[in-house]
Amino acid sequence: MSFELAMLAASCVLCLIQIVISSHAASLQRGYRWTASSRDAEVPPLTGIAGRLERALRNFLETFPVFVAAVFLVHLLGRESALSEWGAGLYVSARLVYLLLYAAGVPLLRSLAWNAAFVGIILLLLASVWP
Repeated sequence: MSFELAMLAASCVLCLIQIVISSHAASLQRGYRWTASSRDAEVPPLTGIAGRLERALRNFLETFPVFVAAVFLVHLLGRESALSEWGAGLYVSARLVYLLLYAAGVPLLRSLAWNAAFVGIILLLLASVWP
């Protein structure tokens, strides 16, 4: 398995972890009866760490499809290189740091981590077209 595909697998694990911790944080705030309900009733937004974890998950889900596409593009075209490895590694590590910083409520460094993950996707896309 290429490094890029290994990073894709790692990002899938990160996604599942975020889903689990976000849903448990919401359940702790709203109660497990709410979790087991049909959720038809309108509820106030999550606050504190539960809200931050929910927003971090939504943010991850916005960039994840582009990362997946970029990794597949590099792999299918046979363009694996140091550039694509840096891109994939940067995306996954920056997304993990982003999650930790967002959960802790750290604002500016969190944005820097988001930008680093974005650069990782750009590096993957560059690797797919760079001869």
